[in-house]
Formats: sequence, structure tokens, C-alpha cells
Amino acid sequence: MTPFHYRCTDCGKTYSRDQVRYLCLDCGKKYRPGIPLVGVLEAVFDYAAIASSFRKDHPDWNLFCAVEPEFHPPLPVGGTPLATVDRLASELGLFALSVKNDGLNPSGSLKDRASFLVVAEARRLGEPMVVAASTGNAASALTTLCASAGLKALIFVPEKAPRAKLVQMVLSGARVVPVKGTYDDAFRLSLEYTTERGGLNRNTAYHPLTIEGKKTVGLEIWSQLGYEVPGAILVSVGDGVILGGVHKAFVDLKRAGLIDRLPRLIGVQAENSDAIHRYVQNGTYADAPNPDTVADSISVVCPSNAHGARRAILESEGLTLTVSDDEILEAQGILASRTGIFTEPAGATAVAGLIKLQSSSSRLPENTRAVVLATGHGLKDIDAPLSRISIPPAIEPRLEAVMEAGR
Repeated sequence: MTPFHYRCTDCGKTYSRDQVRYLCLDCGKKYRPGIPLVGVLEAVFDYAAIASSFRKDHPDWNLFCAVEPEFHPPLPVGGTPLATVDRLASELGLFALSVKNDGLNPSGSLKDRASFLVVAEARRLGEPMVVAASTGNAASALTTLCASAGLKALIFVPEKAPRAKLVQMVLSGARVVPVKGTYDDAFRLSLEYTTERGGLNRNTAYHPLTIEGKKTVGLEIWSQLGYEVPGAILVSVGDGVILGGVHKAFVDLKRAGLIDRLPRLIGVQAENSDAIHRYVQNGTYADAPNPDTVADSISVVCPSNAHGARRAILESEGLTLTVSDDEILEAQGILASRTGIFTEPAGATAVAGLIKLQSSSSRLPENTRAVVLATGHGLKDIDAPLSRISIPPAIEPRLEAVMEAGR
């Protein structure tokens, strides 16, 4: 581990590690539930120390980690495959395309990365319980990591969260509280709970280590590409924290002098859950009033990390776009049939964005090496693809029946 301090991404004020837990002590006073977070903290490391110690032939990723290894949960997280998908790359007119399959994390989503680090922090602080609001994946991730570490988990979820994710939470031993309302209602209630009753709050971006945890996917992409920076990384965007985490990975690498440029970040949102896209486009923030989408994991009225996500897009000279639910489900099928990777609708949103981008005037140049994040396993939500496909009926166990069914 490398020494670090926290810096407010709004005012620039710095804090020692244990001086603050969540938001900037000054800017955080301006925050109220129902608006994007202000005073979000970033971990600033001793980048000269990283530069002098990091070796590509024997990389020590703990140099970039904000919690000591002895507090890490025993369940391994990360190290997911980066699949080269030449056939899909050719169809989309790209030199190279890879899919980072984070659905193969222990709970089936990229959000294990954030929960891993927050649970490690809870162990360091001696906190017996971690609290979170989630549409499903962050909660599944937290309950999985808490179970492995022997901690309690308290989860607030919208009542419409997918059943597969709820089952995962309950079986992991968590206390699950379905909330009549949206993710944003659950987020607010979880903050009220930890303020009044205690526990470490894992809410995305509210706890700075959620961004630090998610940045590990960017570090792995760089390593798996042979320590090369890709031309573009496409990310499905809901609250903007995965996007912010990927950006932080490459910012840390650049600050340490290990790379000389940032990849273009391309954020893809569902048409109805497009608050960050509109914020990037016109510079003025407004909620997504009815974020109803088949991609439940990125359905958000008020994205918590809207300001950080916009900064990430602008600093990387990237862009944002939106896709329809039909485009998301079609992309889910294309990815599965071309690559064998089955991702949930939220993960397929980034694929849909790439397909749409490559048919537009803003398409990526042919020599681009692009990476798509598949953020969650498809088995987390099978109801969505079942709306577009049908399961063949059973046949009699005769060869003739097989031939007849294929006509």
C-alpha cells in the first residue's frame, strides 16, 4: 500500500485518511438527498513512490490500493477475463475489440470491486455492519463480501429489484429492506439510517472507496492489453461511478508516469435514464424524471456521481450517447451469439452504444483498439431477454420429431 490522502473534487481541500469518512466536510454540507453528490473525495497517492516501485514484470497492485491487504476479505475479486472478439470487431469496423467480462466476479457483477474495498475498510475500522442502497448488483456484491468476511449487511432496495438478485442477498444472510419507491428513495433512506443508527455506508460515490474499488477494472484492462492504453473504453452509465472509477485508474497511472495519455471514455445510457448524457451535452444538470428501462441496474433519477462522470468524459475527450431498450436487448443477443458472453441488459447497454456509434458519423476510426465493459452476468435478469425470445417446445424422443421440429 502507498500513502494517500483525500482531496475534495469540488474545492480541492485535503484530508488525512481518518479525518473524514464520506464527503468533504465543507462541500458536503451543501448536499441534500435528491441532488447529485457534492464534495466527493478522491484518494491521492504518493505517485513518485508508485513510480519507483511498480514493475511490469512483477506488478504489485497493492501500490494503488487504499486499504492494507491484511484487511481484505478472503473471497478473491477481480482478475476477470478480457476477451478478444475479432468477429464482432470486424463487423463493427474496428482494428481490435475486447470485452471485459466482469460478470464473472463472485456475485456476478463489477460492483464486487467496490464492495471488496468498503468491506476491507469496515474491517480496518472495526465496523460490524455495512449499509447500502442498490437496485440489485451493489447489494448482491455487498452481501457476498460481507458473508465472506463475517460482517452484517443491511440492504435497502427498490421493491421492483430483480428476484434473482434478491435471492442472492437473502441467501447471503443480509437483512434486506425493499422500499416502495425508486433507487433514489432507497439511497436517501440508507443515509438516514447510518446517520441515526450507525454502520458504514457503502453508497456509491458517497463512500470514496467505491470509486477506488471500481478503478481496479481499469488497471486490469491496462495490464491485460500488455500495458497499452486502449483508444476507447465504453461503459454503461447509471449513477456514473463505474465511469468515474475507470477514469481514476488511468489518471492514477498517468500521475505515476506509467502512461502518457488517457483512453477516450464513452458513456452509454438508456434513453429514459439519461441525466448524465444531457448534463454532458448542455452543461446543465437535470434529473431523469422517469428512468424506466429494461436495464434496471442503470435506472436512476438522480445519478450520485453526475459531476464526476461529466468531468471524466470531458477530461478524456470522450462522449456520451443513449440507446433504446430495443437496442439494448438486441445488443445483448448480438454479444451472446457472436462472442458467447451473456451479460445482463445493463452490461449490454455499452455494446448497444458501440453498435450505434459505429453506424453514425461519430464512429471510431478503424485503427481504434476499443474495450467494452460487460458489467454483470446475464443470469441476474432473464426476464428481460425472455421478452424477445421463445423457448422451443418439447418434442417426442424420436429422431423424426427432431427433423420435423427443425423445418
